[in-house]
Amino acid sequence: MMANLPNLLTLSRIGAIPVLALVFLLPAPAGPWFAFAVFALAGITDYLDGHIARARQLQSKLGALLDPIADKLFVAAVIFILVAAGRLDGLNVLPAAVILCREIVVSGLREFLAGLNVGLPVSRLSKWKTAVQMAAMGSLLLAPATPFGLPLHGPGIALLWAAAALTVVTGAGYMRIGLRHAASPGGADPPRAPRAGP
Repeated sequence: MMANLPNLLTLSRIGAIPVLALVFLLPAPAGPWFAFAVFALAGITDYLDGHIARARQLQSKLGALLDPIADKLFVAAVIFILVAAGRLDGLNVLPAAVILCREIVVSGLREFLAGLNVGLPVSRLSKWKTAVQMAAMGSLLLAPATPFGLPLHGPGIALLWAAAALTVVTGAGYMRIGLRHAASPGGADPPRAPRAGP
């Protein structure tokens, strides 16, 4: 059901995107703090929706569909906001691009493997990648506020590069799994229905 609590929490992450974009435009220090608060709350919902779904036996196909979509939309939106604000520029756009490309590739792999009834479980290293990535983005969102006098931009950039490195490693692991199934006899391309229109 769309209206169960885990699904509503998942949808709230999508709804948080325009809120984050708006508060991000506020001048420092208020803007960075509000943006970080929205970002942190979205991260909490990411944990809570799965935890509640498992605890209350509310797992559903709809939730399994919505959760990765919400995650990827939110991550992409934060990266675009940081690039637009100039907090990621020059070579520092590269790790952001790597992270976005990996998300697209893994989504395609999951879709392909789902057609073969093969799951693609999240590895422990991928969980570390996500943690480092979230720490990087949170630091970059909060950086202009310099909380407690801490310079967060440099550490945020370093964490983003670390997340990109982990992204390459975990993405390569997922690709090996996908290619192995694609090369197996059962992984042949299914017949495609003709497209309508041009």
